[in-house]
Amino acid sequence: MDANRAKELLQADRQRTERLLKELVDRGREDRTASSEPGDMFDSAEPLVAEGLDDALVEELRGRLEAITRAEQRLAAGSYGYSVRSGALIPDDRLEADPAAELTVEEARQAG
Repeated sequence: MDANRAKELLQADRQRTERLLKELVDRGREDRTASSEPGDMFDSAEPLVAEGLDDALVEELRGRLEAITRAEQRLAAGSYGYSVRSGALIPDDRLEADPAAELTVEEARQAG
């Protein structure tokens, strides 16, 4: 994959992921503030379930940002587009779909 295209895809992925993370953290902060205010709550477990889901999504998005950072480092080092496990070439269509891909499709399936 062309380095400029890879950089463009990674920047777009980073921007989208950072935006989603910010929105989720802001929403979680608002939900936690609202749940601590006095008033009637129809289900006291509902905020806890929502918080748990939000926390899991936040961790997933942070993990995605770490993967993007590693991909940017590989791009700078000249090893972008190659499997971190085997060194095999990762096809451009896979990198278009997931610019932070670290493994070939076959390797990702095996990692399961």
